Amino acid sequence: MSKPLSDHDRKKQISVRGLAGVENVAELKQNFNRHLHFTLVKDRNVATRRDYYFALAHTVREHLIGRWIRTQQYYYEKDPKRVYYISLEFYMGRALQNTMVNLALENACDEAMYQLGLDMEELEDMEEDAGLGNGGLGRLAACFLDSMASLGLAAYGYGIRYEFGIFNQKIVNGWQVEEADDWLRFGNPWEKARPEYMRPVHFYGRTEHHPDGVRWVDAQVVLALPYDTPIPGYRNNVVNTMRLWSAKAPCDFNLKDFNVGGYIQAVLDRNLAENISRVLYPNDNFFEGKELRLKQEYFVVSATLQDIIRRFKVSKFGSREIARTDFSKLPDKVAIQLNDTHPAMAIPELMRVLVDEEKLGWDKAWDICVRTCAYTNHTVLPEALERWPVDLFAHLLPRHLEIVYEINRRHLERVAAKFPGDHDRLRRMSLIEEGGQKRINMAHLCIVGSHAVNGVAQIHSDILKATIFKDFYEMEPHKFQNKTNGITPRRWLVMCNPGLAEVIAERIGEDYIRDLDQLQKLRNFVNDDAFIRDIAKVKQENKMKFAVHLEEHYKVKINPNSMFDIQVKRIHEYKRQLLNCLHIITYYNRIKKEPNKQWTPRTVMIGGKAAPGYHTAKMIIRLITAIGEVVNNDPVVGDRLKVIFLENYRVTLAERAIPAADLSQQISTAGTEASGTGNMKFMLNGALTIGTMDGANVEMAEEAGEDNLFIFGMRVEDVDAMDVRGYHAEEYYNRLPELKQAIDQIAGGFFSPKQHDLFKEIVNMLMHHDRFKVFADYEDYIKCQEKVNALYKNPKEWTKKVIYNIAGCGKFSSDRTIAQYAREIWGMEPTLEKLPAPDDKP
Repeated sequence: MSKPLSDHDRKKQISVRGLAGVENVAELKQNFNRHLHFTLVKDRNVATRRDYYFALAHTVREHLIGRWIRTQQYYYEKDPKRVYYISLEFYMGRALQNTMVNLALENACDEAMYQLGLDMEELEDMEEDAGLGNGGLGRLAACFLDSMASLGLAAYGYGIRYEFGIFNQKIVNGWQVEEADDWLRFGNPWEKARPEYMRPVHFYGRTEHHPDGVRWVDAQVVLALPYDTPIPGYRNNVVNTMRLWSAKAPCDFNLKDFNVGGYIQAVLDRNLAENISRVLYPNDNFFEGKELRLKQEYFVVSATLQDIIRRFKVSKFGSREIARTDFSKLPDKVAIQLNDTHPAMAIPELMRVLVDEEKLGWDKAWDICVRTCAYTNHTVLPEALERWPVDLFAHLLPRHLEIVYEINRRHLERVAAKFPGDHDRLRRMSLIEEGGQKRINMAHLCIVGSHAVNGVAQIHSDILKATIFKDFYEMEPHKFQNKTNGITPRRWLVMCNPGLAEVIAERIGEDYIRDLDQLQKLRNFVNDDAFIRDIAKVKQENKMKFAVHLEEHYKVKINPNSMFDIQVKRIHEYKRQLLNCLHIITYYNRIKKEPNKQWTPRTVMIGGKAAPGYHTAKMIIRLITAIGEVVNNDPVVGDRLKVIFLENYRVTLAERAIPAADLSQQISTAGTEASGTGNMKFMLNGALTIGTMDGANVEMAEEAGEDNLFIFGMRVEDVDAMDVRGYHAEEYYNRLPELKQAIDQIAGGFFSPKQHDLFKEIVNMLMHHDRFKVFADYEDYIKCQEKVNALYKNPKEWTKKVIYNIAGCGKFSSDRTIAQYAREIWGMEPTLEKLPAPDDKP
């Protein structure tokens, strides 16, 4: 029997990684050495592993430059409609391996490094994650950029270049501790500063009304300095741009105020202006109404709109000299997508530019604005909706407040005309919420100022129309659409799970990577024993690899034959990590009660960050770690149950964990998770899902067959009915002995022997004010988990369900999502045609 292949040899075999031609490899080695010498100023005697990473990154980046310049030239010549995706978050992760995959350079680079005596994985591990996002919303933006480039759309991602991204999470004595994510400390080889496109952004000041229009005067100026990052499409020679703005104080900042002798202090005060791009707000699904956050939102919007209008004006229009001045053509050339309400200021800012600066009449300007902008809603949780105090607005953006008031006046006139005498409807639909302190409802502003409004899964879009946006749907039903989220199969399959990508390619070819619907062909192999074996073998290899990673990082021995049961996502009450905890405790109690029974062994992994100010979420982490301390040290249980909290969950850890998962937990209360995208990543990587009928789980069950997921719990209708009746946790506590035992253990200090009342707040919340009805789904969840255990004992039947799941993943490619946005919202047509490579002669 042949000896098992080394990782290096196995990679060489894999076709999806591109071919390692001899010339290619020689050239890469030459360029690598050149960068080590000229860019990093090191030789092999003193170079560190980080130097080698930077040399490789610069070498790979060289392959992007020609394509990047070519792509932008092509857009200038063809003058296509451009789409601007504005988001306060882009959760990009690492760029090196993704760039190699999309440029088909992976095998060549691998071979080059091998010949130089370097280990590719070690080098890849030197790269910092670009953690400029909190969770789903920011990662969705990143997947969308990949798909827009792969579909040949003239697209730009616009956001903020935060100096500090999402905090790094340390677990100390079972508690979350945050540390600053200084991701730029060693420099970022993927970005290029563009000081020549610096833009002024204005704050504060006051307005003056003149016969010839309105002037915003005495404002403070902050400069927006753009940094461009290349976004390569998948093997189509397209390279789009993500432009992130950094805040700079102008040279005369605080000096023009002839403050005698205050020169030193004035220079130190430049920090105040530059703080705008200092740090990402670490809240997921929660609105924190701070002035600095509103500044960030206006900063990205103002700088971006100046860029959009500059590009619109100079774009080729017959000849190079004539600039465009006819703004009625703006919606034919520009689409602006607002990723949630965070960039909602784009609407009043576009109106300000058109009316005050370009001197258009209001009606003409408003028509252009609405036809250009579109809004994506990401949540129905009331605490997440942005409602800015009017007095903060008046102080920071006085002209925009006037514009919002005027938008609202005209909007309410239209409502009153359509629904005469319905005063309550006027109150509900106003952009301004009266009572207490007046607030601006940013979602209402987005709906009124956009031509399209979409939710991110069918059930979520239906809930929007039936509940929080019902009045707006009745007024303008044509605006409301659904665009179910998706994930990029490049990062979330080819890159993170090459073994599975290859096993699939051996059966159906490689085209599925750009057309994920082709995975349906795998249904033909569901009874093919060889295929079943291959799928199971890849999963086992991924589990072994992750087990090694966990033992290195957590010093826990884990059983690679146990079921890897994983719930990774932000810690939030609505995501119900507590329901998972109750199952763990129940399973533990059952093993303790009958230690000689044949239990299905499980390694339960829970990971995710809690917002630093979210006390309950931090207590949930402490509970998980406490349960782990008890369970993992109980000799009766042995390796039949282990509980691990995955520290510092982020894009790069997801890329390791997801390919190793057997069971994916998607257990939010029905009607609370707008879509979810982690659910899709697990499905694509060969895990089975236990979940509620919430978000995209509903559509996953539709695509794979409901029999092939473990669906449990209340549906949206049941939750609504319970809200009418009232939810009474004590009833479940009194009726279900195993639930009572688990809660009594948490409350009585079984998991916190040194501090018996450590978890009293969690127990009190679950018993008396649980908005998310954990106990109501407990019984069905436990029964469903028994079905999971039973099926896992039959590996062949388990793997058949896995194959049905993978085969049903086509819909959940972000390529499909983006094609729908393009055709149904932006009025653009995607293409799978390649651009010529930089070395091709035209």
